[in-house]
Amino acid sequence: GIEKGVDLQLGYRWDPIGRTPLQPYLFGAVNTAGETHYAAAGISAKFGKRLFVRPGIGIALHSGDNGEFDDPFDDDVEFGTSVLFAPELGIGYQVSERLSVEASIVHLSHAQLSGGQNPGIDNVGVRLSWKL
Repeated sequence: GIEKGVDLQLGYRWDPIGRTPLQPYLFGAVNTAGETHYAAAGISAKFGKRLFVRPGIGIALHSGDNGEFDDPFDDDVEFGTSVLFAPELGIGYQVSERLSVEASIVHLSHAQLSGGQNPGIDNVGVRLSWKL
């Protein structure tokens, strides 16, 4: 199914770990139509300086339906479990030392670990990042 509304996301990304490109993160997303809200924690890596790519992987907890996949023609997304994998990919541009903008996609699903059906959802959006 397709969820309605817009997801508003707020998060925090730590500085890279040592000399690696790895950055731990936490973020939460609230859906304006009252659909699935979620919080995620994970690790991403930033490759590139001015123009960059940011792949990441995390674990998310959500407020959506945990039921089994029952009707492929209704608008309900049944996740099957409360804990989901949350791989993500961002492509961005470093506008200044403190400001960056990136197009991102976050996929939420259980990767068929909680049953054969795995509808999941994809969140596609734009992120503005401000370094504190």
